[in-house]
Amino acid sequence: MGVFRTIRNYICYCGIEKEEYKALKKDAYVSNFRVWQGLHVLMAVVFGVLFIASGFSHLMGSNRVFYLCAFVYSLAAVAAFCFLKKDSLAAQLIIYLSISLLFLFSGFITANKPDLPATAFIALLLITPMFMIDKPYFMAIELTIASAVFLTWMHGVKPAEVWRIDVVNVAIFLGIGIVLHIIANSIRIKEFVLTRTINIQKDTDEMTGLMNKSALTRAINRFLADGQAGGGTMFLLDVDRFKSINDTYGHDTGDQVIRQLGGFLGSRFTGGEIAGRFGGDEFVVFIRGMEDPQAAAGTAEEIVRGVSGQVSLPDGQQKVSVSVGIAVCGGEEKNYSEIFRKADAALYRAKADPERQFCIYEPAE
Repeated sequence: MGVFRTIRNYICYCGIEKEEYKALKKDAYVSNFRVWQGLHVLMAVVFGVLFIASGFSHLMGSNRVFYLCAFVYSLAAVAAFCFLKKDSLAAQLIIYLSISLLFLFSGFITANKPDLPATAFIALLLITPMFMIDKPYFMAIELTIASAVFLTWMHGVKPAEVWRIDVVNVAIFLGIGIVLHIIANSIRIKEFVLTRTINIQKDTDEMTGLMNKSALTRAINRFLADGQAGGGTMFLLDVDRFKSINDTYGHDTGDQVIRQLGGFLGSRFTGGEIAGRFGGDEFVVFIRGMEDPQAAAGTAEEIVRGVSGQVSLPDGQQKVSVSVGIAVCGGEEKNYSEIFRKADAALYRAKADPERQFCIYEPAE
């Protein structure tokens, strides 16, 4: 069963498990997009030069219309790539069409010299799969259809003995091309896996598994820099009397409190909110699109109640509580520091008043 699963993974998911492939697919398609964006520029240049040269060569002149069409198509593809999303299916479709165009190009080259084996087509069978990242069986289908069309086309063009040589060569190099594509895709996808693992480790707080300060800053700055994103609300939390907890129960218990608080926030905010540990006993939650102070106050109350009910000390006699500073952002703040400063001021005010466990920042403060 393990052997069949491994084979399936290599054919369908580039050598990794299905769920892992889904998580990496966007990054892979973005990388694929960038490579083919450059290749389409190169195709436009090459076909443009060939079209011009076909006006001076009788042999190339027979393909003049094809060169013109290929040049126009390449320019259109370059323009399309300026507007398409990098991970869109439309971009992938254009790439497959371009591969088909290259195979068609090799067919015209071969038809010009029917007495020679199909070198150009064989070369493309080996080269084009190396530049494509996708589920390997898609490329296998592409190569198989291209080979069948090519051999059918050449059957009416080439002498029988040359055509039979082409059949053998195409069959052999079709298999090699598919295997090379599987190997190349597997290597490139595993590079994405390694990069993703490193990035996760770099951006993750070891104690809680939430975002660390650096990741929080980048994520919130990225949101605030998007002029179309709208506003949001930042909640800045810290544990009340945390130094006393460390002094009374020891730092191991203090660390356990931090882990429990991180676990609570991680389980509470699972809908795309930005949540992480700022440092020490301070945590940040940023909720995109929340611009209503009443809604923010309701969320703060849920946090306070949740911490009281789910974060505990060993003896159970002293409850763990948090104070929350809230900064509602209407879209005017342009970076993390601006909104954090407001949330920090609100947190300071909340901690100064034992009766208030949260406070919303107001400009008059």
